[in-house]
Amino acid sequence: MILLIKGGEVFSPEPLGIKDILILNGKIGSIADPDKIQINGLDIELIDAADKIIIPGFIDSHVHILGGGGEGGQSTRAPEIRVEDIVSSGVTTLIGCLGTDGSTRHMESLLAKAKGLEIEGITTYVFTGSYQIPVKTFTKSVRDDLIFIDKVIGAGEIALSDHRSSQPTFEEFARLAAECRVGGMLGGKAGILHCHIGAGQRKLEMLFRLITETEIPPTQVIPTHTNRSKELLKEGISFILQGGYIDLTANIDPEDESHGPSIASSIQQCLESQAPLSHITVSSDSNGSLPVFDDQGNFKGLTIATQKSLMENFRYLIRHNILPLEQAVKLFSSNPAHFYQFHKKGEIKKYKDADLLLLDKDLNLNGSIINGKTAMLASKLIMRSTFS
Repeated sequence: MILLIKGGEVFSPEPLGIKDILILNGKIGSIADPDKIQINGLDIELIDAADKIIIPGFIDSHVHILGGGGEGGQSTRAPEIRVEDIVSSGVTTLIGCLGTDGSTRHMESLLAKAKGLEIEGITTYVFTGSYQIPVKTFTKSVRDDLIFIDKVIGAGEIALSDHRSSQPTFEEFARLAAECRVGGMLGGKAGILHCHIGAGQRKLEMLFRLITETEIPPTQVIPTHTNRSKELLKEGISFILQGGYIDLTANIDPEDESHGPSIASSIQQCLESQAPLSHITVSSDSNGSLPVFDDQGNFKGLTIATQKSLMENFRYLIRHNILPLEQAVKLFSSNPAHFYQFHKKGEIKKYKDADLLLLDKDLNLNGSIINGKTAMLASKLIMRSTFS
């Protein structure tokens, strides 16, 4: 399949100016000045990207593709994600995970859902396990899961500092991080231990102990929901300054700080603390429930997270002059690609996977190319789920 995108303003994420992009068999074949690419005698798909901005597709590293929730009983289980929701949110690659419920949802179902989404067009990976330690795996070993199961990129989301966690000891946590490290090395993967951080007082205590009491580097683990509170974000910034990465969770309302610092204020605090933005990723927690508990831990209600939060926050960062476009792109694309070792993702460069977003001048999503296939064009969905 040959696709030629003409005349868009390309950010790779670095600004390249107005370019034509040739896509061959799902890869970027060439990036050239307008009208320099000549193809004769072959059928091609042509997209006119004049007045459009072209950026790498978003990589969402925390998605409950089977649905999360259940903290209020079986009727509060969130629904599975659909490929239409993914495409319309600008996501081209995702990592699926289980959450609180590792009993009525299973690793086999998670893997099947990930494979189904990939058949429909999305690049997918999964974390092995759920909130609890010991981790429920495919092979009875996190290390073997990483070595033998292609889609397994790490373990998680393991709950820490949360009343819903399995309350693991430090020794159990360190042993799991070691399994991720060695399994990742032997499997040729990042082997990341992805850690849900709750509202408890211990915050990132386990992670700081890991990098001071063991030989495991801080880049082997990542805390998510790190903007849950001002105090937790402060510890997250300290973790970055010691060489680690953190993941921020996006709210659908970019100004909403009812559940902790917004993405915008979190980034501003990182800038003020001189924490490198290259060590920050942003994820959606999509299709996971957002339960509300009282001071005694009693369930009060819930809402559901959505991937649409990513584009809302991306636009907000740029429109409010918090970050220039090329730096904002890195939070949503390049940084997770680098951290999770997705070597063909996160950049618009020759030989990379053709995962592109076309934005209008107001930064609204107008088109999407996923693995070289047109998923959205002129704001209309083309890629759809099997039962749509």
